[in-house]
Amino acid sequence: MASKISRRAFLKGSFTAAGSVAVSSSVVKAAASLAKEETEPLVTLIDISKCIGCEECVYACRESDVAKYPAPEKPFPKMFPKRVPVQDWSDKRDETDRLTPYNWLFIQPATAMVNGEELELTIPRRCMHCENPPCVKLCPWGAAKQEPNGLSRIDADICLGGSKCKAVCPWNVPQRQTGVGLYLDILPSLAGNGVMYKCDRCYQRLEKGETPACIEICPENVQTIGPRSKMIKQAHALAKQTGGYIYGETENGGTNTLYVSPVSFDQLILETGKGQPAMEEVENMMADGSNLARAMLIAPIAGALAAFGKFYKRVKEED
Repeated sequence: MASKISRRAFLKGSFTAAGSVAVSSSVVKAAASLAKEETEPLVTLIDISKCIGCEECVYACRESDVAKYPAPEKPFPKMFPKRVPVQDWSDKRDETDRLTPYNWLFIQPATAMVNGEELELTIPRRCMHCENPPCVKLCPWGAAKQEPNGLSRIDADICLGGSKCKAVCPWNVPQRQTGVGLYLDILPSLAGNGVMYKCDRCYQRLEKGETPACIEICPENVQTIGPRSKMIKQAHALAKQTGGYIYGETENGGTNTLYVSPVSFDQLILETGKGQPAMEEVENMMADGSNLARAMLIAPIAGALAAFGKFYKRVKEED
């Protein structure tokens, strides 16, 4: 029977070099600099070997984003066709072991066999913020957008909850809450069925030169944020010094989230399921010819619908 080896014991042995690549308080400077210059996308580097699974980042995220969480109206409108599912998390807001409309970051347990011993790891999981995000390019309502700093986010004011973003996301990240959003005003029985929610990487904090809440609170400095070129170099340096592996640099054409693991990602055994994404190789969704053509067709229509949604929302607020 294989014995278990703790994360810290494992790191003391094979991966002590990782500490030399750790980043200091320059995180704040990097965020402030990029918020002003917008010279290249912001990338977060997540060193899995450092995470102790304390969930400080999870609760900091929830506290920082609580004002953005949905407040659904009940009873929900009856949907047509009836097969459109109601997805209601309003009575399960405290769940933290998966992604939900009220939980945009969770800690995913993982194990791997190393030299006949079981290594236990914990991994912060959220939106990967792809370089060429299919959720943005293929949203028919124009509700998803990508900021110049590389983050992608969903505008809850104009999202109709159609869940196309989740369907085209290789990790099925966005989660829907029924009974909230624009669909209640325009086509409550036909349009969407709520609003889609996911990590927006604390875009308001970044705009002010602050770091995302999950990075700021972490007691182990698991995450680092900075310009993409710098973070890629740092990820490769860390991987080289520790004999580690990188995830996110090429997946789905490249993402603005990079993970470095002490063991190969295909050896990780993750607790996966609904709202608990895997970390396997994924295809580049936007390299698919049909998706590219669809994105070109959608773009002008989505832009017009987004403009209408914003106009409608503004008129309603003025009434």
